[in-house]
Amino acid sequence: MSMERICVFVCGVLLLMSTASVGWEQKHDYKLALSTSLLFFEGQRSGKLPPNQRLTWRKDSALRDGQEGGVDLTGGYYDAGDNVKYSFPMAFTATMLAWSIIEFGDGMAMGNEWINAAEALRWNTDFLLKATAHLPNTVYAMVGNPNSDHICWERPEDMETPRPVYAVNTAHPGSEVAGEIAAALAAASIAFKTYDAAYSQRLLSKAKQAYYFANTYQGSYNDSIGYAVCPFYCDFSGYHDELAWGGAWLNKATNSKKYQNHVDTAIRKMKLMQEEGTNYIDTEFSWDNKHAGTYVLLSQIGQYEKEAQTFACAVLPESPTRTVKYTPARQTITCGNTQFPPWKLVEFAKNQADYILGTNPLGMSYMVGYGPKFPQHVHHRAASLPSVNAHPSFIACGDGFSYLNRPNPNMNELTGAIVGGPNSGTDNFADDRRQSAQTEPTTYVNAPFVGVFAYFVNHKK
Repeated sequence: MSMERICVFVCGVLLLMSTASVGWEQKHDYKLALSTSLLFFEGQRSGKLPPNQRLTWRKDSALRDGQEGGVDLTGGYYDAGDNVKYSFPMAFTATMLAWSIIEFGDGMAMGNEWINAAEALRWNTDFLLKATAHLPNTVYAMVGNPNSDHICWERPEDMETPRPVYAVNTAHPGSEVAGEIAAALAAASIAFKTYDAAYSQRLLSKAKQAYYFANTYQGSYNDSIGYAVCPFYCDFSGYHDELAWGGAWLNKATNSKKYQNHVDTAIRKMKLMQEEGTNYIDTEFSWDNKHAGTYVLLSQIGQYEKEAQTFACAVLPESPTRTVKYTPARQTITCGNTQFPPWKLVEFAKNQADYILGTNPLGMSYMVGYGPKFPQHVHHRAASLPSVNAHPSFIACGDGFSYLNRPNPNMNELTGAIVGGPNSGTDNFADDRRQSAQTEPTTYVNAPFVGVFAYFVNHKK
């Protein structure tokens, strides 16, 4: 199972168990894991860095982003080990950070990490507000040319590649990216509600506009700007899941059922896709596929509980019907003719989290900077090249490949990065930065684990 699948399964499980009081013996230092995981987002920052930047080997970058489109698109996050910014997975990262804060903020407070989590979220939502600055007609979906970027191995501080702007609009829609942005801003409005009421209201107002755009002008950004986003972040699951997901988050943020008809309509279309045999997987949850996450969220208010339970039965190793969804906390999970207590789900989540932190055959932590043994050759341009501190002079586009191919450890520690992990079906891991599937981190993998680690900070035996 890939690290992305593990992380969203584990987070989905714990989100359904968020009210369950279950204690466990601590195999790992989850406070340290939580604080370490949040540092990663500082390594992914784009734009003008703040004075309290802790990963000081990173410097300002991409300060003219958006100029080609006549808009300010500085800031936000680089999604992985390259230097392109994609609004779709970035928005999912924000949604998961916000959900982690909403559900597991108590564990963050115990670890003194609530502020760091909130700052990681705000760095993201500030960019999403810029990406939606030209609503009601336009949403900015991407900055940078991935093909030009990928022929370079270059620090973001040195970027000389084109930084075109790609947008969806009323004539060329992108319901998945706009719907995910709506979900992110709505979820973040809840996370910030008692911390910064004015900012929370601003986020919620923009979330409503983004959702109106997504739902009124329906269509996939694959058809509108697929030449730019594909094959990197094509939407494979359709956009109705984002319409359901965004509507569900708006209902939660407004404490109402104003968007319920939109949610139900989108879910009916999702299920119709399943009947037609198209790309509908009811038991997955990722930056692309929101099916399981939507059902988990809705099950918290007593809706779509059957679909949520399908998810739970999918992840439990002992289940006769392995799928991927979840039932509300404190209820027995029925999988076929077998029933499981809620703590079984938390046990599964903990085992998976512990595996990532080093309880595995290699004794390898797959989070950089945690434990005595962790990846040293992360597939990441900025981490693998010398920092501006160590090498102030410019490093050109092609000159960095000597660092990609060298056997030495990375020049800089990308603390907190959760890498792709071992090969599918085995526990083998190649600590080789040229093996991107195993050694490249992403923001949308780290984001759910912020909540996972915070949960276990707050639940001890």
